[in-house]
Amino acid sequence: HNSLKNPQTMKALILVGGFGTRLRPLTLSLPKPLVPFANMPMVMHQVEALVAAGVDHVVLAVNYRAEIMEREMTKHAERLGIKISMSLETEPLGTAGPLALAKEILKDDKFFVLNSDVICPFPFKEMIEFHNKHGREGTILVTKVSEPSKYGVVKYDESGKIDSFVEKPQIFVGNRINAGLYFFNPSILDRIELKPTSIEQEIFPAMADDNNLYAMDLQGFWMDVGQPPDYLIGMCLYLNALKENGDDKLSTLSESIVGPVIVHPTAKIGRDCKIGPNVVIGPGVTIGDGCRLQRCTLMEGCVVKSHAWIKSAIVGWRCTIGAWARLEGITVLGEDVMVKDELYLNGARVLPHKSIKASVPEPTIIM
Repeated sequence: HNSLKNPQTMKALILVGGFGTRLRPLTLSLPKPLVPFANMPMVMHQVEALVAAGVDHVVLAVNYRAEIMEREMTKHAERLGIKISMSLETEPLGTAGPLALAKEILKDDKFFVLNSDVICPFPFKEMIEFHNKHGREGTILVTKVSEPSKYGVVKYDESGKIDSFVEKPQIFVGNRINAGLYFFNPSILDRIELKPTSIEQEIFPAMADDNNLYAMDLQGFWMDVGQPPDYLIGMCLYLNALKENGDDKLSTLSESIVGPVIVHPTAKIGRDCKIGPNVVIGPGVTIGDGCRLQRCTLMEGCVVKSHAWIKSAIVGWRCTIGAWARLEGITVLGEDVMVKDELYLNGARVLPHKSIKASVPEPTIIM
């Protein structure tokens, strides 16, 4: 019976969790994993990288029923020829409890666990190799940060064996932090009960005490893009990585396109615009003449009228930005927002379906 089993069957659990309140107003329209990042649903960046590393069954751990997500994920699963299932928590189970909830699916073989908001080059094949080489229970990816005092620092020796975790260190103990991407032997499931549990605070320290947890250093950029300022930082890092790799996802440079920019083939751009660096333009977007766009993303169906100026902004689906309008300061527009001509928005967070008729000079939430 075992000879019929695909030897490559490999699984991954993505910790999606709740509603994505930190990314409102965008998550008022779509569950966070489906919010576009560089013209692709956020979670699909992870799923496609997992599939490339040989994963054929992805489990999304969610604590709310999202039919829209199930429908969308079924389409992607068919396209990629894999299985995607939902594991629904009736109470929030933290970062370790979901492993216990999905135990029946995960218990047969080694598996990945991912935090859903992370964007990086996803070195999953290298993680498998590194993990098999040290032969212990778990591998966590770590990334270098410039300000370790804001995070939990991972201390490990030159072989990668983790010695300890130091939460928000006040003196310098190291600059590698947990990147939120893991690879485990199924024996980790014996450590986790079906109750709210933190993998970082409860399970990992116990594994490190047994010499059972190793750290692999991530080469390249890393960002948790779960809130607007970090979404834009992550977008810039992602676009610049595409540029370094000469990736054909980027639009060809021209007089109007400067630096790394992704323009969807169905978007229409007027004359005398200057777009870039670090801009993503979604499907069906229309941009008028003489517009200036930098460090921003425009989602599907937006209309930007002539001579608008947009910098450091996330413009949700089907918005209209008036002529000579100016958006900056991490302005985030929910779906179907209308900004009248010649208005100035600085750090505005606007809920879906609003019409903005007056300038917003200071960061404000517009209900």
